[in-house]
Amino acid sequence: MCPLWRLLVLCLLSWPSALHQSLWSGLTKAHTDSTSALVRILAQGLEKHNAERRIQNLRLLESLNASGQMASGMVGWLIGSMTLQQQEESSTNITNIQLNYDGIQMSFYKEWFSANISHDFDIDLRLPLNNKLTTLHTSMILAVEFWLEKDGFGRRELVTGSCHVEPSSVHMSVLTDDIPSKMKHFVHNLRENLQSVIPQLVESQVCPLIDEILRQLDVKLLKSLIEQAAAHEFYQL
Repeated sequence: MCPLWRLLVLCLLSWPSALHQSLWSGLTKAHTDSTSALVRILAQGLEKHNAERRIQNLRLLESLNASGQMASGMVGWLIGSMTLQQQEESSTNITNIQLNYDGIQMSFYKEWFSANISHDFDIDLRLPLNNKLTTLHTSMILAVEFWLEKDGFGRRELVTGSCHVEPSSVHMSVLTDDIPSKMKHFVHNLRENLQSVIPQLVESQVCPLIDEILRQLDVKLLKSLIEQAAAHEFYQL
């Protein structure tokens, strides 16, 4: 076979592979773009509604005192027996808040979405019996699901499902090393009590904001995002 014909045959054989690669690249980009669009919508919406500021303003000690069963034993006794002046001297400061949106999922057949939003922040705790600052690191994942549903006239509308902190995702660790021995038991109990009450506090502040963001979304936009994700899934089969 002459070199010219050999070159022509090789070009024809490589063309389907190049087409496959080009199509796959385009579908992968579309899937990434649809996920990124939803992440951007949620992130910008929560930023607009000052979600981090709301978390920062959580009144943790007051919530422990008001919850009753949350602040048991030594912690409940200490907080409940504080004078007004001691309560004013006590403080909890929430810092280093980070929200990450790395768990977006879509289902074409169910027209269903889910988003896992991880929350990480530090709690700087100061109590009157120990003027030193104790820092606790907290992490949790807020899970949200929503879907498109047809009404009696065949029109799609957005339905918001559950919005809650996954219990297994809640972790709290003590970052301060040099805690006095007489305070270690107290800090341990306080950490357990805070770990019980904080998820509900985060839900009460963030979930209404997410519901407000979702209710403002264009149904046609969500349908388009689902179709892009579906094309990507179909081509993977």
